[in-house]
Amino acid sequence: MKTTLHTDLTVGDICKGFTFDKNEGKGLFGLGGKLIIQPEYQRNYIYGDGKKDVAVIESLLKGYPLGLIYFVKNDDGMYEVLDGQQRITSFARFVNQTWPFAVNDENGNPHYFGSLDADKQRMITESKLTIYVCEGSPSEIQEWFETINIAGVPLVQQELRNAAYHGSFVTKAREVFSNTGNSNMNRWMTYVKGYPKRQAILEAALDWVSNGQIDDYMAKHRNDTNIDELQNHFDTVIDWIDSVFEYTGNEMRGQDWGRLYNQYHNNAYSKSDVNARLEELMGDEFVTNKRGIIEYILGEEQNTNLLNIRVFNKSVMKSVYKKQTDIAKQKGISNCPICAASGQANLEKRIYKENEMDADHVTAWSNGGATDISNCQMLCKTHNRAKGNK
Repeated sequence: MKTTLHTDLTVGDICKGFTFDKNEGKGLFGLGGKLIIQPEYQRNYIYGDGKKDVAVIESLLKGYPLGLIYFVKNDDGMYEVLDGQQRITSFARFVNQTWPFAVNDENGNPHYFGSLDADKQRMITESKLTIYVCEGSPSEIQEWFETINIAGVPLVQQELRNAAYHGSFVTKAREVFSNTGNSNMNRWMTYVKGYPKRQAILEAALDWVSNGQIDDYMAKHRNDTNIDELQNHFDTVIDWIDSVFEYTGNEMRGQDWGRLYNQYHNNAYSKSDVNARLEELMGDEFVTNKRGIIEYILGEEQNTNLLNIRVFNKSVMKSVYKKQTDIAKQKGISNCPICAASGQANLEKRIYKENEMDADHVTAWSNGGATDISNCQMLCKTHNRAKGNK
């Protein structure tokens, strides 16, 4: 790959012909229409938070360099931003007053570009940039893109995939799943953890449809001109979740919904029963893993390990052990009740040490048993593990 250093371009040069799409949240063109600011493989604009965008302008006003910027030169003579689109979009927004924002002066007074003194305006627009222009094969460009960070914000895995498999499929998919203006976004974010601009929704959709084989799926569909399969499967999973659950608390976000759908979508559920039970378990003080309730209910309450039921504390176990052991010695039987009733000569009189026993619910938690001293018994480890949730 060939790289050429350019130090003659200024902020003002880049801002010429700047176009910004506020609906999609991205800069489109600059440099008099010769620069594509956000190619399809780039992340969405994430600096519009009133902090990072302001920091870019403050750096220019202090004469600080903005760091290296990388362009790709295409065969048609157009340029694409490989690294630096967050910084470019921020200063171009400010200078061109497209989706304008203000910076504070030394007295804390806010100023838009148009209200700055002329010398400060020139300080910004005449600031020279350090730009490397890269030329090479698509694979070389993408490999380079994968190795760089943008202004200290590392690329997330899905952003790297978008770069590696850029094409018509990624373009179409991002239009749907990375668009914060999509009317379905709030509903989707009830179940998917992360932010659309950082490709969280797109990654979830790909994960669900591919059973976790995202890279293979993107490679296979790279040049597809539609995303029907991806969209339909995602909608199907979301609709299934809505058909089973009314609850929309934080525990619903980031569940492994793709796997849960595959495993349980053929089961019949009563939505009212599911949600009554879910509310009951959410309020149960002994359930320490609230997120596990979702799969516990879908799995017909078979696997209590998902709930991480609060265990008996050490003082309770020590007290119960002493009481059981004292009684067992008086009666000449094992201090494990199951061993004592086993009829096996080698077990029915055996006295176990405390560290050879586990605390057990006499009445299982799932059957309403409490986790307190009145419902605690000590069993040898073998029988406790064999007992399960009977």
